[in-house]
Amino acid sequence: MHGKATGWGTWHRTGIWLPRAGAALLFVLLWSLVVRLGDYPPFILPGPERVAARMWALAAEGSLWRHWWATAVEVGLGLGLGVAVGLILAYPLAHWRLFERMVAPYLVASQAVPIVAIAPLLIIWFGPGLLARVLVSALIAFFPVLIAAIAGFRQVPPEWRELFRSLQATRWQTFWKLEWPAALPTIFGGLKIGATLSVIGAFVGELISADRGIGFLIKQGQGLYDTPLVFGGILLLASQALLLYGVISALEHRWARR
Repeated sequence: MHGKATGWGTWHRTGIWLPRAGAALLFVLLWSLVVRLGDYPPFILPGPERVAARMWALAAEGSLWRHWWATAVEVGLGLGLGVAVGLILAYPLAHWRLFERMVAPYLVASQAVPIVAIAPLLIIWFGPGLLARVLVSALIAFFPVLIAAIAGFRQVPPEWRELFRSLQATRWQTFWKLEWPAALPTIFGGLKIGATLSVIGAFVGELISADRGIGFLIKQGQGLYDTPLVFGGILLLASQALLLYGVISALEHRWARR
């Protein structure tokens, strides 16, 4: 029985990854075909082999992983801060209408202003170091988590709340045993969006002020007309977003199986 379960798990994982690998291969083939048929020069549209060679050269000299890791740290810290702020604000916003009427307009206004307009201010206020870039990443990541958490806390059925009141549960017990588990599926959805946005936030911060990171690489490639470097940087950003999305999806799947 255990062998059958193990075999099914292996088949299930293969069934998930094979289509994804096939889609990636198809994308690379179409990309290469467009370059060859269009006869584009490398500084306009480099082929995948040129981008791979440029990334390999960076990896060989040791700078690729340094830039990748610099952005990963900013993304991780920014997402963590954004999630913490979003969850802390979500609970009172979901339960107290007066607090919502006071705070919600300013939260919405903070998202209406483009992040590229706010990022320079944060860098002026907090300096050109890591903190400013983390704050840019957090600012763009927290809102989807906030909205998802508010919706999750509010979707708890009233009869369940009444049951907990009848059992004389404390506010903390109601939150931990009822509201938090009920809101988690929705929160995971907000986390996935926030994770991808946190990569964008870190990238914007690096474009404005950084001496390392993927955004710095892309800006450097633009200045040198090194299009393979720009394409490589875009793929590195995508790899971080996909990695975060995959980790959150795995956590969500593991929680759902409990």
